[in-house]
Amino acid sequence: MQEPTPPARTTTVLPFLRRAAGEQPVSGMVAFLFTDIVGSTRRWENAPEAMRLALARHDAILRDAILDHRGLVFRTLGDAFMAAFSSPADAAGAAVAAQQRLAAADFRAVDGLTVRMAIYAGIVEARDSDYFGQAPNRTQRLLAAAHGGQILISGAAAEMAATRLPAGVRLMDLGRHRLRDLPEPEHVAQIVAPGLRHDFPPILSQAGVGNLPQTTTRFVGRESDVDDLVARLERARLLTIAGAGGLGKTRLSLEVAARAPGFGDGAWFVELAPVTDPALVAESVCATVGAPAIGDGAAFDRLVDHLRGRRMLIVLDNCEHLVAAAADLAHRILRETTGATILANSREALGVPGEEIWRVGGLEVPPESDDADPLWRPP
Repeated sequence: MQEPTPPARTTTVLPFLRRAAGEQPVSGMVAFLFTDIVGSTRRWENAPEAMRLALARHDAILRDAILDHRGLVFRTLGDAFMAAFSSPADAAGAAVAAQQRLAAADFRAVDGLTVRMAIYAGIVEARDSDYFGQAPNRTQRLLAAAHGGQILISGAAAEMAATRLPAGVRLMDLGRHRLRDLPEPEHVAQIVAPGLRHDFPPILSQAGVGNLPQTTTRFVGRESDVDDLVARLERARLLTIAGAGGLGKTRLSLEVAARAPGFGDGAWFVELAPVTDPALVAESVCATVGAPAIGDGAAFDRLVDHLRGRRMLIVLDNCEHLVAAAADLAHRILRETTGATILANSREALGVPGEEIWRVGGLEVPPESDDADPLWRPP
């Protein structure tokens, strides 16, 4: 039986969440679900008639899932849907239902159809049948970081939804990511559900994420050393700057980390000086790089799961009082991940296989800042 011809697709703005019939649109806390099809342009070019029918099926699935979970489609644009809900749990339920129904539908005529989705919750202004404020803008930025078939949810929305997720649905913590045009990294989770893919590559966040503190003094006296160390980081996955105290190892490490290219998932400064218990070294790294704070397995297992597939530089600062624990951590990271690189500084080498050691000497002219300078310590 031939499918009915769908109506011409236009941008649609519908009435949105109201307190009761006839009242003004609601401002306040709203959960958003934004979606769009990945690779739709290519599919339209290759099979326009099949894509027209596929899009009609896609639209029906999205609308039904959203309405089934008490949501409201307030705008569509092309193949993108923008829906509002009174709770992140309802938005999550709609996203899961939509992805499961899309996965069960037959889209072979257009070589498959993958839809990315993002959920964000925040305070908004309702005006002229639309929403304004940070929340819809941030939902759009989160959507741009997702892969086809993936459901991303902001950390705050995930916390609100965690106890009300559908049966079998869980959250996978993806850590903190810098999203385009946003000044601060955003905590992001992935919604995992039965029958849906969950093993996606790292999300498409912006390079430059990390926690390196901003230095307020100009770095002088070791330019050639920095160039040498940056070059060494391109070939060594564990590089240790070793030397006596007071020689500026921390300042040198920060400068090298800030200039080192190729770490799309950021450079992360782990300050070990306050850590006195060797058992807490892995926990400290987890907390710094945004690995899940809770979950199955020990801290190191959670850290390795977080690092897999990421291209990240970890700066271990002041290892000398925790050499054995830092060495064990570094060895296991090198052995069980492929994209994580470690830049350590210590009074002595870690003694790990594959470690490259760079011994720092004194300067003829003292540097403008040293390890005790509070101006460049992390916040």
